[in-house]
Amino acid sequence: MPRLLFIHGMWSRPSVFDALRAELAAVGIESVAPALPFHDLPRGAPAPAGLGQLRLEDYVQALVPEAQALAPGLVLCGHSMGGLLAQLVAAKVRPQGLVLLAPAPSSGTGALAPAPLRALLGVATRWRWWERPTRLGERGARFAVFNRVPEAEAAPALADLTWDSGRVLAQIAFPALDRSGGARVEHRKIAVPALVLVGHEDRMTPPAVSRKTAAKLAVAGAPVTLEELPGTGHWLFHAAARPRVAAAIARFLAGL
Repeated sequence: MPRLLFIHGMWSRPSVFDALRAELAAVGIESVAPALPFHDLPRGAPAPAGLGQLRLEDYVQALVPEAQALAPGLVLCGHSMGGLLAQLVAAKVRPQGLVLLAPAPSSGTGALAPAPLRALLGVATRWRWWERPTRLGERGARFAVFNRVPEAEAAPALADLTWDSGRVLAQIAFPALDRSGGARVEHRKIAVPALVLVGHEDRMTPPAVSRKTAAKLAVAGAPVTLEELPGTGHWLFHAAARPRVAAAIARFLAGL
């Protein structure tokens, strides 16, 4: 039976997957959800020294041993930035499958659109944000991450947001300025079945990014399924969206 390695997104924690993992466990699907470096801080903790200098490459390096420990049968499942990281890890550790939930753009699958730019205004207006820890503000989060999410579920998720690396954000937002090419995915090396899910109303990683990502993955020759969820935004873990996501993942795993 395939086993899922969940990879959380930017400013997020592994706990975002708790309810989804429980639904999948109820139908016999095992999973783990590690924390990226410095993402296991308690609520309200100050920004950790050194976080702002971490790169995508550091996150990938931390994830590769976690992925290797689940092989064979490994299926990588990432949300937002975690979707980009899942692709980068997949190019190094061949999984059995790949599940991308509203994946962040790689250097070849999109540029900043007006909606995510609006969401990031509160972050990118700080001087030298690209080398400091960052945290998404409430206004930007409500607009781009928690749109279409009922307040009873958005409020605790908003309170659970944490610090992340400004350098990683810069690599994703402005890949042309990154000499290391950290956001460059070698899609031809990822010849595994893939499922790409995105909300039709996603403002943080618009559906166009997921469409381009699915097209890039298909070049390797393995089957790729793209599903767009109507009436759903970026946050795929609230009660109205989560059962559809769980069902899609279960169907995908059953077909491997």
